[in-house]
Amino acid sequence: GGIFSEAEIQTRVGKLREYMQQNQIDACVLTSYHNVNYYTGFLYCAFGRPYAAVVTPDNVTTLSANIDFGQPYRRGMSDNLVYTDWRRNNFFRGVRELVGVCDGKKIRLGFEEDHLSIERLNTLLDFIPEAEGNLCEVGAATMKMRMTKSDEEIELIKNGARIADIGGAAVVEALQSEAGIPEHEVAMHATQAMIREIARTYPESELMDTWTWFQSGPENTDGAHNPVTSRAVQDGDILSLNCFPMISGYYTALERTLFMGHASDEHLRVWNANVEVHERGLELIQPGAKCSDIAKELNEVFLKHGLLEYRTFGYGHSFGTLCHYYGREAGLELREDIDTVLAENMVVSMEPMVTLPIGHPAAGGYREHDILVVKKDGAENITKFPFGPEKNIVKLNQ
Repeated sequence: GGIFSEAEIQTRVGKLREYMQQNQIDACVLTSYHNVNYYTGFLYCAFGRPYAAVVTPDNVTTLSANIDFGQPYRRGMSDNLVYTDWRRNNFFRGVRELVGVCDGKKIRLGFEEDHLSIERLNTLLDFIPEAEGNLCEVGAATMKMRMTKSDEEIELIKNGARIADIGGAAVVEALQSEAGIPEHEVAMHATQAMIREIARTYPESELMDTWTWFQSGPENTDGAHNPVTSRAVQDGDILSLNCFPMISGYYTALERTLFMGHASDEHLRVWNANVEVHERGLELIQPGAKCSDIAKELNEVFLKHGLLEYRTFGYGHSFGTLCHYYGREAGLELREDIDTVLAENMVVSMEPMVTLPIGHPAAGGYREHDILVVKKDGAENITKFPFGPEKNIVKLNQ
């Protein structure tokens, strides 16, 4: 088993089964990292092979490759069927067995349209022709279920935010320790600190996927997802701190703008403007607020400072079982095209970013990022790491 209780996993499966009953779905074949993890507690490692959790009115079973042997059964709170590579398409034979098809009798099958490839969907129908013309897309519905967090999930996310702050402190520690330290050394120091704390806090969890993106200088900081390089940090650099502890497939984050040694007046002007947007955004995250309204109001603050054209993405997103390669809960993002209303037990970030192009006196990417838990009558900011020029101009230890 994983770090969630059996009752927690059963509650999630129960809500899915209610949806299946309402939509006359006989079985769901869930194939994404996030949904297999969410409904069973098992986070698979695909390495090119297909995996699934098959949910019927009576059973939940993971379908895993023999290369993993007993690990999927040990980690998941479900039954487990193993398929081998000894015969092509054994995975699909396993799916047919688990959905309980009666030869020739029509079956209504739920699947994730945003995950199952056309090739695999076609093969699935070759093996289960009884579902032809009777498929039901469940990716969007399961995403909506995941958007509202349980008490156990919120407890995990709060620990994740605390551990991300530890990673942030490790970034600053590394920067203070040595002039000209390379980006990768800073990132490694932070990642190690987070993994050690995850292991201490959750000794029963698997340790995988925790990472740090630390970028320096105007070019390397221009994108929010730029990889780490070996560039040496220089005096006066704009810096981007991004720490991501991963706990049982659940993502949390800390992101901050820092400067090394000093920041010019023009850098400070842009940085302070982004901080103003961030602070206003933190106030706007309340139950009953509409995602699109928050985005529109924050646009006005950037407009006032002449920076709206430099904004690079939306103002925040949901948290849960997701990572940079799976699980985005796209229905809960602070963007102009999302009209979701914030409600109790949703968890969202506030993370404004602007990037000034090379050649501009304030060139580089500026971003602050806090995580908030929406309450019945407000919101709780669970990120404690400081932000802004007063706190985050880093000086070398003397």
